[in-house]
Amino acid sequence: KKLKKYKLILRETDKSGVLHSGRAIDYKRKAAEYRQTTGAYEELTSNPFNDIICTVTRLLNQLQSMKRISEWHRRKMHPVRKKTELAYMYFIPKPHKKATPLRPVLNTVHAATKQISQYLDKLIRPLFDRFVRQTTIVDGANLLAHLQKYIQKAILAEFLREHYCEKVNGVSIDTIVELGRIVLKANAFVCTNKFCRHIIGGAMGSAFTLTLANIFMWKWEKQTILPKLGSHEIYGRYIDDVFFTSNEFQGKVKELLEAANNFHPNIKLEYNIGKFVAFLDVLVKNNNGILASSIYHKPSAQPTVVSFLSDHPRHVFRNVIQTVLTRAVRYSSTFEVFNNERRAIRSMFLYNR
Repeated sequence: KKLKKYKLILRETDKSGVLHSGRAIDYKRKAAEYRQTTGAYEELTSNPFNDIICTVTRLLNQLQSMKRISEWHRRKMHPVRKKTELAYMYFIPKPHKKATPLRPVLNTVHAATKQISQYLDKLIRPLFDRFVRQTTIVDGANLLAHLQKYIQKAILAEFLREHYCEKVNGVSIDTIVELGRIVLKANAFVCTNKFCRHIIGGAMGSAFTLTLANIFMWKWEKQTILPKLGSHEIYGRYIDDVFFTSNEFQGKVKELLEAANNFHPNIKLEYNIGKFVAFLDVLVKNNNGILASSIYHKPSAQPTVVSFLSDHPRHVFRNVIQTVLTRAVRYSSTFEVFNNERRAIRSMFLYNR
């Protein structure tokens, strides 16, 4: 009632998972600014639900009649009208960044292309994990916003052919690409009581979108960073966050990164070069040629865990303690670093409510 009275919005934050309270008018303004800045959406004059259902159904029927997918595949991916509805867009805050920008997310739980997206993800993601796991450690809003161009440039097909996957579980590359295209095209949604659709890119929230983004980044790293690194260097990537070591002069490293920035006009790196850098939740240091590591605590992160007064099952609290201590052991390169982290953990639990 108080949230409604004071026109506030309570949302779980991006990445950290804590709750954030913000003014509804600020959410509305930032959401409008995001849509205008990206140019990735257009407002529709009518409800596109029937058109999307017909488009998806027609494609699946056509692929089945041409024997490019089986009847079982068609039934599995076919949207059931009574259980289907338009996706809707909502925004989650990113308080760890300046001015607390918003991250757009599409809820596609009941979307017409949900089954196709999930099927493609189950088909392609295991291949990506198998072939690219050596460089993949396991915030790409701008990356996701331009995925249609990547499909048109046949990067998905290139990835499959390079790894000798002319057919995946009996489904040809051309069929996979066509199904991927419909997932990106038939993605209308509701936002602030208006019908909209993507005119560029894919939905953050769709199962196949992240896999497709990872495949593009595979292409990116293959043509930009990896050929320039020696075999003795360390390289790792989590979606579009990249970490690597180099013995080159800083100027040479900057040249390499600037060249990587020219690979695609919509992919621009913000890089940090130094004797110590943070990557995800790890702080990596170069102590006179000796690699050291510790846990990285973001300045905006709150040193709290699940409230001890909550009604969570008791095993949750045991798991929290075990998790933070295990992480401290794994990330601390020296006993001194571990002891410092252990004291921080103890203080966190003492002040936790």
